[in-house]
Amino acid sequence: MAGEAHKSDLILHQAKQSLVNNRDHGGRRAVSIGRRSAALKREHALKKAKGFALTVAAILGAIVAAGIVLDGIGITGVILAMAAVVAAMLFFAFVPKLKTPTREVLRGSDVKSLVGRTELWLEQQRPALPAPAVQLVDTIGLQLDALGTQLDGLDERAPAAVEVRKLVGDHLPELVSTYTSIPRHLRGEAQGGASPDQHLVDSLGKISAEIDSVTRQLASGAIDNLAIKTRYLDYKYGAGPEGEGR
Repeated sequence: MAGEAHKSDLILHQAKQSLVNNRDHGGRRAVSIGRRSAALKREHALKKAKGFALTVAAILGAIVAAGIVLDGIGITGVILAMAAVVAAMLFFAFVPKLKTPTREVLRGSDVKSLVGRTELWLEQQRPALPAPAVQLVDTIGLQLDALGTQLDGLDERAPAAVEVRKLVGDHLPELVSTYTSIPRHLRGEAQGGASPDQHLVDSLGKISAEIDSVTRQLASGAIDNLAIKTRYLDYKYGAGPEGEGR
């Protein structure tokens, strides 16, 4: 009897540890680069917690009903019930996972959801980026939060909204995706005067400056005068700010 109880406690402890490890992505705590991506994660975690709570409530309800009908469920019933709770805990620890938005999703997002989704996408790319680029991505995360505040009241059909989607949902992901498509051992090698690492950092710096400029213009109410430089700047990897080859 004591051995069974100890075994059940051990199973519950391991299940709880699995929940923690899953939350921390295998022991490495996921870094949120912005408030909006963090909010999306909290929302997802809350949905999973509610699902788990409802499942446990259903299991407990079934136990009570069985106990009334059978005049008790015995030790076997208790163990089966605990196993069902542990199984539910493990299920909700790993399923469903928060999906990382694809580039297609980012490209088609409305301005209100674009910031949070872009932050989530950038967080998944951080491990593949060099340290200076990671610092810039973290800065861009903060800038996107500020930009999102200005976008909340912006008409989806406004020219500014179209340009922002192009900058944040298209050019930024394209830049990072182009970099990560390069084999790791080639990213630090100079090509045409600069390495892919240097190109990435330089281009991220330009995008960071542009996001800051757009945010300031929107905050000042200069929507009609908003002129994002994406038509003048080629953020594709391998081309300079004026479109010259690197």
